[in-house]
Amino acid sequence: MADVLPLVEARLRTALGEPDARAAVTFLGTDRIEVLRFTDGDVVRYATLGMSAQPMADPTAVLADPVKGPRAELVLSVRHGIADTDKVLRPLAVLAASPQVEGVIVAPGASLDVGGPLWPGAPFTSVLVAESGGLVEDLELDAPADPVRFLPLLPMTANEAAWKRVHGAQALQERWLTHGTDLRDPVRRSVPLD
Repeated sequence: MADVLPLVEARLRTALGEPDARAAVTFLGTDRIEVLRFTDGDVVRYATLGMSAQPMADPTAVLADPVKGPRAELVLSVRHGIADTDKVLRPLAVLAASPQVEGVIVAPGASLDVGGPLWPGAPFTSVLVAESGGLVEDLELDAPADPVRFLPLLPMTANEAAWKRVHGAQALQERWLTHGTDLRDPVRRSVPLD
């Protein structure tokens, strides 16, 4: 099968424009992960490139299928100029490498924790993985490969993450919607959870 990363980058450029910055991170024993930054007015978007090079494998499978299996890249959108969000590059690369390192399958509804603030002073240490298909359309690949999904990441405060564990991702998203929460605000407070 042809290398999917040039196709993935082309899809990102088509949807988000030309990246104005990119950085690469390589962790021991993993493929290189790049993070591309796209600025659109007062919103900056960070997209991973490299997570989809291999399909995510079921950690209980004896052998990983080199072609079939879910593929994804991560996209984070935040308001520009309010916080030093460019420091999110390494935490994003860590999340994108987690299928290779920890054998997890990243899917909508999942919580991913980086163990520290997403950027300096951020009230968020984890993200909720949202459904694909909105900002960047899924990228169909030749059969039997699964499409590449571009999964939005929604930053969660520690209280929101704990509440989500009890009530579920759908309930948290409904609460955000009910309260008109600006999920792109890099310094927002937790949504009321009582």
